[in-house]
Amino acid sequence: MTSKPREGARNLAALSPASAPESPASHLQQEYETRRTLFQAQPPMVQRFLEGQARQLAEAVVQHLPQARFTLPDKVVIEVPADGEGRPVSVPTEFREQLAGGLIDRLIGTDLGAALRQRLAELEQSDHRAVAVSAGLIRYATAVHMVHHMLPTGRSVTYIAAEGEEIPTIPVGGEPEPASALTAATDVVTEEGQLEAERGELVVPYVPAARRFYMPQWVAFDDEGHLLVNSINEAEAHLASMQLFVAVLHKAVSLAPYIVADEDYQRKRYGMLGQLVNQGRALARYETGEIIHTIRRRAAARDLNRGLSLSLPYFDDQALEMKTHDFQVIPAGRIMFVPAFVVRAAREEQAKVAQDTRLSPSTRKHLLAELKALEQAFDTSAKSR
Repeated sequence: MTSKPREGARNLAALSPASAPESPASHLQQEYETRRTLFQAQPPMVQRFLEGQARQLAEAVVQHLPQARFTLPDKVVIEVPADGEGRPVSVPTEFREQLAGGLIDRLIGTDLGAALRQRLAELEQSDHRAVAVSAGLIRYATAVHMVHHMLPTGRSVTYIAAEGEEIPTIPVGGEPEPASALTAATDVVTEEGQLEAERGELVVPYVPAARRFYMPQWVAFDDEGHLLVNSINEAEAHLASMQLFVAVLHKAVSLAPYIVADEDYQRKRYGMLGQLVNQGRALARYETGEIIHTIRRRAAARDLNRGLSLSLPYFDDQALEMKTHDFQVIPAGRIMFVPAFVVRAAREEQAKVAQDTRLSPSTRKHLLAELKALEQAFDTSAKSR
């Protein structure tokens, strides 16, 4: 079944209070709309001020700085009347300068994101309504800045989920192919050097396999698992970029949970999550293939007669990161390597992984496929049949 960013079960924006009055999704939607309406009711100068504070706070949180200072506006509209503009109310001077994070937070291991959430929550409980509203506006503006301005917008994509999986990761359809990649801004990387400014911009088109994903510039493997970049290090760097993209979205949600109702958030999370899991699994499969080649090469050189242990890479789609499954193939000692040892170890590990409930069903399926590939690569009896 095809999943689309605006039609999926996770699409909170499609839920209205009338259609789901008691659902958590509708409450988040209502809170988001309330915060957005109140922000838009502020005078333009106050909105610009809040956006400036939000930019500083968002950058500090993403960069893991130890502390961040911020300032509440001098006046805010505390409610939106049904008939006309709200009247700004002054924020007490003694509350305007604020600090999140500090020495104690660093000593106990509290990151800036948690410290900021705690400080804003304290301010939102203030007896001064203007202070409480200002803190709420700072929270809203910071989350919006993370989602709308810190992250690039990608292509319009549609993913489908593989059989038995929940996360759609297989790209299908997508935007129509342009008549010329030289004039399609969504399909090219534009580079401009100072020395060549007079010659115009250098346009580099993406390969068709990359253009099926949300961010083509971070695609390192095609559908067949072939490496599209120059090295495995570059592929790992692309994966790190995608992980940072998703991490920023998670930070925005931890700061303001209602931001999940934002359409931009839904679109970016849908597009990047599918691409990240797809490319993470592809990287793990590629590295598994490299491990198989290395074992064969070292076995041919009789360099595996003192034991063999493997760290098989796989992509955990819950933690959204690469992990390794470690196991022993041949105990340490003077034992001559034979392929049957790898086959036996791979089969034993498949039995263990199949029962490992710590992994999601889709991650287990992914890891089992890699162990099966390892088994088949050294199963000489199967090749002779």
